[in-house]
Amino acid sequence: MKFRDPDLEDNPINAEHAELGIPPVEAAVLHPGDHPILKMAMWLVVFMLIAAAGYLGSRLFSENGIAGSENLIIETLHSELFWSAVAVGLLAQVIDGALGMAYGITSTTFLFASGVSPAVASAGVHIAEVFTTGVSGISHMKLGNVNKKLFLRLLIPGITGAVVGAVLLSSIDGKVIKPYISAYLLLMGLYIISKVFRKIKAAKQEPKHVAKLALFGGFVDSVGGGGWGPVVTSTLVGSGHNPRETIGTVNFAEFFLTFASAIAFSLLVEDGPWPIVAGLVLGGLFAAPFAAYLCKKLHARALMVMVGVLISGVSIFNLYKSFLA
Repeated sequence: MKFRDPDLEDNPINAEHAELGIPPVEAAVLHPGDHPILKMAMWLVVFMLIAAAGYLGSRLFSENGIAGSENLIIETLHSELFWSAVAVGLLAQVIDGALGMAYGITSTTFLFASGVSPAVASAGVHIAEVFTTGVSGISHMKLGNVNKKLFLRLLIPGITGAVVGAVLLSSIDGKVIKPYISAYLLLMGLYIISKVFRKIKAAKQEPKHVAKLALFGGFVDSVGGGGWGPVVTSTLVGSGHNPRETIGTVNFAEFFLTFASAIAFSLLVEDGPWPIVAGLVLGGLFAAPFAAYLCKKLHARALMVMVGVLISGVSIFNLYKSFLA
């Protein structure tokens, strides 16, 4: 679960991020004292319990009874999938906290490596992201970083692409589509590396083809488990548009397409992704100190190269396994 509470102050780290066209780091990274573990736990309690526990609890108790639900919790805590998701959530949140991007791509890449099907992996990642993307969007809206015109141009195409991607991913055999998604994640890893060597030039006109970009970004975000930010934000900022306003607008729109994806996956995926959701949340809860350490020791460019190489390497491994299967 990525904690979307972006630090929007002017500082050297965010200046470097703006130059590279990537989102600002999380507030918990630059000001760890203001965001201790207990406050992060509150996020878990408030958002996950209100939104998910009521719905899931009613289903669990109605279908399994109290004893059956207790057994399910015990089974989850003893599940290798749950603890794999904890490790993935920790790693993905460290990367996202330090770079402000790549949570979904990192999570999906490593969930694939642990043997999770594409649909279940993407479902788990999107459900875990729903509320945190909402908080991020609200933060940007309050601070005046949302361009309403650009938001409306992104909204409907983005949601449409996300829902179509969820339906497609849920209706195709995971073994068939997994190599293609691994190839996409490999390209995204290489794309992250390529951003280090690009310079942003000032835009001279309004962005073109925003609807097509949003449609594609929403589609690959659902199918690939992530990519809305790298595809849409990077393209718009890379064309020279104001990084803060673009990032804020794209983040605000992200909540709506993530919410749409989560609903679609919940209805279409037969295997419940809840152990993955719980693992991602638990792992992400303790990531801020590690992300703060990375920000302190490494520049954003070095982190982007490391993350790009990591995602690309694991994706190549996943492709190799897919062809052997």
